[in-house]
Amino acid sequence: MWTYEHTIETSAAPAAVWRLWADVENWGDWNPGIEKIEIDGPFTAGARITMTPPGEDPVPLVVAEAVENALFVDEARFHGLLLRTIHRIDPAGDGRVRITYRMEITGPGADEAGPEIGPGITADWPETMAALAGSAAR
Repeated sequence: MWTYEHTIETSAAPAAVWRLWADVENWGDWNPGIEKIEIDGPFTAGARITMTPPGEDPVPLVVAEAVENALFVDEARFHGLLLRTIHRIDPAGDGRVRITYRMEITGPGADEAGPEIGPGITADWPETMAALAGSAAR
């Protein structure tokens, strides 16, 4: 397994972060790593998302879990690997919340493939999460 995790804190309310997450078709407003994105229905477990990064092929995602104001998990399959991203909101005290993104790459060859593909996928997380937090705090 290969993992990577990034966490930030913000004064934004969990519901404000959740509203941005649940508004999938507008993720590109705060995530420059998205050229185009579509969802096949409501933002709930089982929903299918097609995300197209700039200059790349579309990436099919499935929402594996969604708990309002708390977390969602999306999954992608790539060459026999499972790329699972957990997006979580936790209390941080003093009216602040902690937003955590965690990627887990599992499957045959994940120990070799994870370090090759994972850093490219997660490289923009600090900037993307800062933009998310800034948008949610407005």
